[in-house]
This record gives sequence, structure tokens and C-alpha cells, in this order.
Amino acid sequence: MTLVLLLLAFTPFLVGAGNQAKVDFNRFFLDRTMRIDYYHLGDNQQEVIALDKIYDQGLWAGPVKTLIDPFMRGRYCARVYDQASGQLIFARAFDSLFGEYKTTDEALKGIKRTFQETVLIPYPKQKISLAIEVRDKNNNFHQIFSQEIDPASIFIIKEKPESGVKVYELLKSGPPSQKVDLAFLAEGYTAAEEGKLKQDLDRFVAVFFSQEPYKSLKNKFNIYGVFKPSAESGCDEPGYGQFKQTALGCSFDSLGSDRYLLTDDNRRLRDLASNVPYDALMIMVNHNRYGGGGIYNLYCTFTTDNQWYEYLMLHEFGHSFTGLADEYYTSQVAYNEFYPRGIEPVEPNITALLNPKDVKWKKLLTPGTAVPTPWEKEEFDRFDLAYQKVRQELNERIARMKREGAPKDEVTKLEAESEKLSLEQGKKVEEFLARSKYAGKVGVFEGAGYASTGLYRPAVDCIMFTKGAKPYCPVCLEAVRQMIKFYSD
Repeated sequence: MTLVLLLLAFTPFLVGAGNQAKVDFNRFFLDRTMRIDYYHLGDNQQEVIALDKIYDQGLWAGPVKTLIDPFMRGRYCARVYDQASGQLIFARAFDSLFGEYKTTDEALKGIKRTFQETVLIPYPKQKISLAIEVRDKNNNFHQIFSQEIDPASIFIIKEKPESGVKVYELLKSGPPSQKVDLAFLAEGYTAAEEGKLKQDLDRFVAVFFSQEPYKSLKNKFNIYGVFKPSAESGCDEPGYGQFKQTALGCSFDSLGSDRYLLTDDNRRLRDLASNVPYDALMIMVNHNRYGGGGIYNLYCTFTTDNQWYEYLMLHEFGHSFTGLADEYYTSQVAYNEFYPRGIEPVEPNITALLNPKDVKWKKLLTPGTAVPTPWEKEEFDRFDLAYQKVRQELNERIARMKREGAPKDEVTKLEAESEKLSLEQGKKVEEFLARSKYAGKVGVFEGAGYASTGLYRPAVDCIMFTKGAKPYCPVCLEAVRQMIKFYSD
């Protein structure tokens, strides 16, 4: 059998190619999507990519006017070159679950893991070269994979979307290539819970459009709900010793963080999502426990029935859609040196402040604001770190009781205590930050990106910093607007 997909030697012209002249979509692409699935494996020191399968899949939902990513915010980048001319015809940066894994303790110990990943590109008319690049610790891209792909190959899969899936068209504003196509994927809803699913979809769409800039730009969105019934309600909770058969296999305790809720079953995710054109995916998890996650240009997750459900969805979508960084730094995470010291992060809402005279959001700085900007950090750290310690102890007690089969009423009582403390702390934090001298102003505030020192955020408070019903700060707001414009122009 002749191999249709040939692994190429690493060629210099593929590495580090910058933005080129505007690409004519109709010259190089069809109005369809090529889905390229691959395996990404390794540890902290090594990573390897191996091709899995390629699919011809539905209409192209992405922009057709701007095919070269103008933001380049992710730690990885997929670049597509016309094989005949060598011209760069498509580029998109992204983050990945493997990219997060390689910063964990396991990866640092040399424990290798394999993750499924996908790159979506417009369907090419002629042979292409696909290159995947990764940033080094200085944030420079280096190629780690290259593959020739023949779009006429008989081995490209042209299957219809799986049966037994229901699609709800929640908002239709225009053609997919001219709008942000957002798909809510239902996770952990049984067939008997379809009524709850519909109510949850309506509730979260309403929450989404209550927040700026989505509210003012509602006509830039198409929104779908996608439902494949799960055999069981909820999702996996390994820390509690509980596992469920669900549509997407979502699980708490991802990468060792109890509240981190992800799926590593990329194939199931992409198969389900293929029922609609999409630019962004939200996985709506039918659960009442606090948890979620968001990975840039991959997906976000959030639980539906926690008291912080509004914050969870909007915060996590900020990660997955716009590439916003976490601005908090007092709660535990599974990462080690997620942002290397002395290197400017690529995210738009945090900075290492390597040049105080050239802050990345200097155009939005409140006039007269000092850089860096003093704030009540010492007092905030004191009371929030004390709460985080209590919260962690409570979570560990709850997990232990569930694993050991403690009486349900005792567990429920402790869970209620934890939720009450969380709500009280959220109000305390919000009131404290609202009293700050710099509340509502754009400055450069130390403490961001999981680091108490050395990284800075634009505002004393923002939905990317603390819990609650609150807006994006002006810097995050502008970044979201730019991303919406990119997809809808």
C-alpha cells in the first residue's frame, strides 16, 4: 500500500514564518473543514506528535478574510503551507492539555503521558504541509512536527456525524464564516434529563448575553446546543471514588487539581461537536459541585448548578475563547513555573513588567496611575490565604468521607459548610477590593498568573481574578472584543 501521508524532514522555511500577505481563501481552500487528529506524548523534557486520522468534516466555521492568526497567544501554533509554492496560507495558535501536563510534578519526574489533540483547518484544494510548533521558555516558536497532506487521499474519512444526537439552534445571526459559532455540548445529562438540559441551555445563553461585550455584540454570534444522552447523570470524581458513564468522559481532579474539570477524550469531543459548525466549544456539565476549566482554542467546561455558575462559565470562556490568563495567585494549582520568570507572557491581561515604560496595555492605563500600582496586597494576601487553607482542608475532609462511605447526611452538612464559607469569602473579597483606592482604574497590580510576585494584572478586580457577578476589566474586555471581531469580520 502506498503511504499517502509522508513525514517530512524539518525544513527551515517552515519555522518561524511570520505574517505574510493577505491570503485568498478561495484560491487555496474549499468551504469545508479538515479535521486532523493526532497524538501528543511526552513529559517535561520531551514531546512527540504522531498523526492519527484526518476527516472531511462539515462547513468551515472560521474566518475567511484573516487566515493568519493576528494574536499568536497560545503555546503551540499550527501553520499550513501550500506545498507547491511554500506560501504560508493558514496559521492558528492554541494551547493544549499536554502543554499543561508538562508543567506538572508527574511530567517533571519523567512520567510520559499521551493525549489526543486536533487541529482544524479549512479544507485545502491542493497538497499542503502542516507544521506544528511549540514555544520554548523564551516564548520563541520551534517546529516539532511536519506532515505532507494530500486532500485527495482516499484515506481521509468522510463519515456522517453519529446518530442519536440532538441539535438545538439557539441563535442564528448569519453564515458560520461571518459569525462566532459557539456550541454548548451537554455532558452528564441522561435521556430523562432532556427537559433540564433545555432549561440549562436557556439559562446559560441568558447569562452569556448579560455580560459585556457579548451583550452589545449579540448579533455576532450563532449558538447551538448539542445533546447526546449519557448513560448516567453527572461526571467522574476520582477523589471521591465515583465514576460515571457519560457522553464526553469529563472528570474532576484533572492534572491533580480537585476543582479542575476536563475531558481527555478528544475523539469523543470532536465527534460530538462535528454535528454543528463551531469556533468555540463550551462543555456544560450537569453537576452541582464547583468546578470547570478552560484551554485556549480547545474548550471550556463549567458545572451547571453550583452557586458560582455564572462566574464559572464567563471566567472559563475567557480562557478558551480569548486566551485570557488566570489573574489569581492565592489558590493552589497543579503547575510548576507555568510562566517562567523574566519572560513576558503571551496572554493579553498579565505582564512581567520587564519594561515599565512600555506596558502592553499602556493605551488603557488610567492617567496618573503609578506603574507598578500600589494596592492593599498585604492585607488581601493575609485573609485570602487563610481562607484558602481552610477551604483545602474542608475539601480533603469531604473527599475522604466520600471515599470511606461516610453517612450521606454528614457529608451533605460538610459540603453546605464549605459552600457557605465560599460565599462569605467571595463577598468579603468583593467588598474589600471595591474599597481600594484604585477600584475601577487600570493600572499594573502585582499578583497574577499563579504568582504572588513578578507578574501583574490590569485591575484590582476582574472576573479573571476573583469569583462573583462582575465584569471583565477594560483590558480583558478589549481583548474579547478583538477576538469577536476576528471571527465575525
